[in-house]
Amino acid sequence: MRTTVGEQVRRTEILGKPYSTLIQAMSQRVKNKSVIVTGSGGGIGEGIAKRLAEQGAQVIVNDIDPLRAEQVAAAIRSAGGLASFFAADVTRSDQVAALVAAAVERHGRLDVMVNNAGWTHRNRPALEVSEDEFDKCYAVNVKSIYLATIHATPVFRAQGGGSFINIASTAGIRPRPGLTWYNGSKGAVITTSKSLAAELGPENIRVNCINPVFNPDTGLAAEFAGGPLTEERREKFRASIPLGRFSTALDVANAVLYLASDEASFISGVCLEVDGARCV
Repeated sequence: MRTTVGEQVRRTEILGKPYSTLIQAMSQRVKNKSVIVTGSGGGIGEGIAKRLAEQGAQVIVNDIDPLRAEQVAAAIRSAGGLASFFAADVTRSDQVAALVAAAVERHGRLDVMVNNAGWTHRNRPALEVSEDEFDKCYAVNVKSIYLATIHATPVFRAQGGGSFINIASTAGIRPRPGLTWYNGSKGAVITTSKSLAAELGPENIRVNCINPVFNPDTGLAAEFAGGPLTEERREKFRASIPLGRFSTALDVANAVLYLASDEASFISGVCLEVDGARCV
């Protein structure tokens, strides 16, 4: 009995899995994965949490503000996704430890840690940034990566692997005046991510980072711009992006989705620019 081309394709195994199984898996690319997204009470983090939940992940929405985190988690659940919230300060070791423990308690494991929480000083000359602003910038942007690594790595090791996705910035590879200390903190995230990828790779722990370009819809946009987002300031940023538009939360979330999925199982130590060719 002859079979159609379609039937032959359906019977074909790709990477050891039936084609039909792959199609089903691709419909929810992170199905049942346990994911923490820090700083996801709004902005880019909220977009990441919602996109991952849409694709089947069990998401813990983390934010320092419990009300914002709870609202995002509730919105995910109302859309049919799986999410809960956990308020924690990512600069505090005890609170990051509790956040990781919550993921294991609620989901039985932790597959992906998305370190999205970030902060910046206002765009101004380097010598005008206060010591307190400098300390906060490095605590939120860099120490948080250290604490996430310290507390999540033992969980990843015990279960045979895991994935860190660190949200850095184009500022870490194409720095510009006015955000010097922020630029330095994101450069540290990029270098740290690459070093951790090399160190933790033998234990099947992947470490990648994403470098978004300016997004005017985040809570920090006015700080990046050095004041209210006038059309003049917006155009200054837009003119530096060859594709002619700003990044969106969905742009970044789609990149995170790929790195969190099994499609990226051999991707580690990579920094993915989501920047419309800004860094070319």
